[in-house]
Amino acid sequence: MSSILGVNVVATSYHEVTEQTILWAQGRESRTLDFANVHVIMEPFDDATYHSCLSQADMINPDGVPLVWALKMTGLKHASRVYDPDCTVTMLKKAADNSVPVGFYGGSPEVLETLLTVVRRDYPTLKITFAMSPPFRKFTDEEDAAIVQQIADSDTRILFVGLVCPKQEKWMMEHAGRIPAVMYGMGAAFDFIASAKLQVPCWMMRNGLEWIFRFCVEPRRIARRYVKHNPRFVFLFARQMILGPRT
Repeated sequence: MSSILGVNVVATSYHEVTEQTILWAQGRESRTLDFANVHVIMEPFDDATYHSCLSQADMINPDGVPLVWALKMTGLKHASRVYDPDCTVTMLKKAADNSVPVGFYGGSPEVLETLLTVVRRDYPTLKITFAMSPPFRKFTDEEDAAIVQQIADSDTRILFVGLVCPKQEKWMMEHAGRIPAVMYGMGAAFDFIASAKLQVPCWMMRNGLEWIFRFCVEPRRIARRYVKHNPRFVFLFARQMILGPRT
């Protein structure tokens, strides 16, 4: 594990992530597992609450190639990318093989319905015990408590959470200790598995060129994010390498 701009990111592998998740799930442990790219690392600089959420996560994996490069520069030479959508597919198969019940929370109703259809087709032995597409509005305390109880009663052991950053991480941390399951931050994997968004070609991901593909597909949203975060990330990480990790 290494601190990248104040966020602890682990150098791990698909096998290690899925094995640890299964162990937590079989023990009915309330855990939070997430994946980080430059966007996720930079958001805490503008939102102290979000930084607090990330600092409480049980495992944050390097989803983006720039984070793998950063980990290697801090001395973790064995670091490799753990791409969220690919890890999610591996996790679904692992859960099916180990008879671990799973649930899904997030996505639009249409995306969630398609996702469930695909997952049931590809993993026929997987036990899906909960699925919900939450509305955009904030729940009342009573509504939230009812959802927590519904998840607990369903015996879901791994809850795949697919919300946007930083809403996803905040939701998981707000429910840590309350939901007796591993909350697994899927992010955009909901859309990729449901084929609601195009996947980046493998050769582009391997060479750190994913941003070009994303920019072409979603130019307005991605341009704003990259202009805001990427130059600051390069500057701040260089400063960290010179002056030491952020405290």
